Amino acid sequence: MLPKLKKRYIVTTLAVVFLFVGTSFKSDFFEIAKQIEIFTTLYKTVNTNYVDDTNPGELMDTAIKSMLADLDPYTNYFNEADVAKFKINNTGEYTGVGALITRKEGKLIIKEPYKGYTADKAGLKAGDEIIQIGDINLTDFKEDARELLKGTRNTKINIKYKRQGKVYSTELVLDEVDLRAVPYYAMADTETGYIVLSRFNAKASSETKAALLALKKEGAKKIILDLRGNPGGLLNEAVNVCNIFIPAGETIVTTKSKNAKYNNTYITQKAPVDTDIPLVVLVDGKSASASEIVSGALQDLDRAVVVGSRSFGKGLVQRPLELTYGTQVKVTISRYYTPSGRGIQALDYTHKDADGKAIRIDKKDYNAFKTRKGRTVYDGGGILPDVVLEESKQSTIADALQRNDAIFNFITDYYYRNPNLGTKIPQISDKDFQDFKHFLKKEDFEFDTETEKALKAMYEASVKEKIDDTIAKEYKELVMALEKSEEKELDEHKTEIKKLMLDEAIKRYQYQEGLYKYYTTSNPEIIKATALLNNTSEYNKILLK
Repeated sequence: MLPKLKKRYIVTTLAVVFLFVGTSFKSDFFEIAKQIEIFTTLYKTVNTNYVDDTNPGELMDTAIKSMLADLDPYTNYFNEADVAKFKINNTGEYTGVGALITRKEGKLIIKEPYKGYTADKAGLKAGDEIIQIGDINLTDFKEDARELLKGTRNTKINIKYKRQGKVYSTELVLDEVDLRAVPYYAMADTETGYIVLSRFNAKASSETKAALLALKKEGAKKIILDLRGNPGGLLNEAVNVCNIFIPAGETIVTTKSKNAKYNNTYITQKAPVDTDIPLVVLVDGKSASASEIVSGALQDLDRAVVVGSRSFGKGLVQRPLELTYGTQVKVTISRYYTPSGRGIQALDYTHKDADGKAIRIDKKDYNAFKTRKGRTVYDGGGILPDVVLEESKQSTIADALQRNDAIFNFITDYYYRNPNLGTKIPQISDKDFQDFKHFLKKEDFEFDTETEKALKAMYEASVKEKIDDTIAKEYKELVMALEKSEEKELDEHKTEIKKLMLDEAIKRYQYQEGLYKYYTTSNPEIIKATALLNNTSEYNKILLK
């Protein structure tokens, strides 16, 4: 009797447990199923009844991308065409014209032709606007026109482009393009090697290793690793780059997720190249993700001195997951933590302000951690360098000038006014700076500051609502006051802006390679990094050696 009673109680208990679990799953999946059913019904109803023909693929593409945008900027859907682009970013190889091309305000603009590739050979220059590809006029072309410049190797494409108001024609022959992770390395002085690591694609560690070995053969006894402007890339390659300077068996980064299968510890696996060579890592506000893994790990392990300005603060890890019909979704699956245990994510996407923008973690909420030798480092907002350089920080106004292509467009005109500089370093004079300020006024350049946006929105609302005309007068007065304030800010940041103008000008005459060559002897951050490496006692003092 007792065994039967116990059995009945056990069965009853299990039934209650399964009922509870089942109810929990049922509750979650019922809500998901409900929302999917609502969406598919709406999707079908709109496509069936809308007054004009719709493009189901475009509608779904927009719907999915808009939904994911509410999570964070890194969780993205890739349609079949997007998947191909994603592959290019990871491998560094593709077939195309060999140029950085952007589409802005409906215009397809060459931002930078890569030296020796198709666009460069065809004579295309930065600032050229492509207006026709084959038989397709881009004026009314709504798709991504850059896709028209891709295809199999040796495909010939006729284009028309506009330069300084005149229209030209040329033929482009598609070819293999290899985007190097290390576009440049050289000796900064007789004993200091300089390596630029611009992206973490599949070749990042092998190219960095090759550069280090080559520089050591040239006599390098100290190294500067430049990660400024590096937006990141492959996590494994970040670990492998650290492994060049760190022995096997060291923890470089840990990822933590709500899904246990994504919790990982990434440890160096190979024999290093050099664990003793003095090392400085340069970072700035555009160094993100994998760049922060490398700089954070080398800092935490007291292997390098980090110099520059606080890095971007992207401590989120993504993984591409396969979907149907050749599509993918790149999902933020976890956060990463440096060897000391600090997370470096700067923006909290789970909490947003009134404008829907993610809130930056407040400095008072930063936590202190210790490096291997006991130095204090902090989480909460990117990697803070051991040596902070003010010149490495970008001002708000300089950021606006670059983001909105003001410097780019001015230097395009400058280049055609000064066509014969060749290998000479351009000189950006005070007169050039004044010309630049006049250019901004002539082009009615908008800085897109929060004040400017709010003022413009208020005026547009008043016009729409037909409020008293006196507001127009007051609005103009406020605009004039704002313009004076912006001109004052331009003057205050004159040195920084002239430096950005010079950088852009050098690229026009000598490509990216020429800019890096100029940097080795003239860039303030590199000069200070070199001086630090040459001051052994100061370098050792920072690392508590």
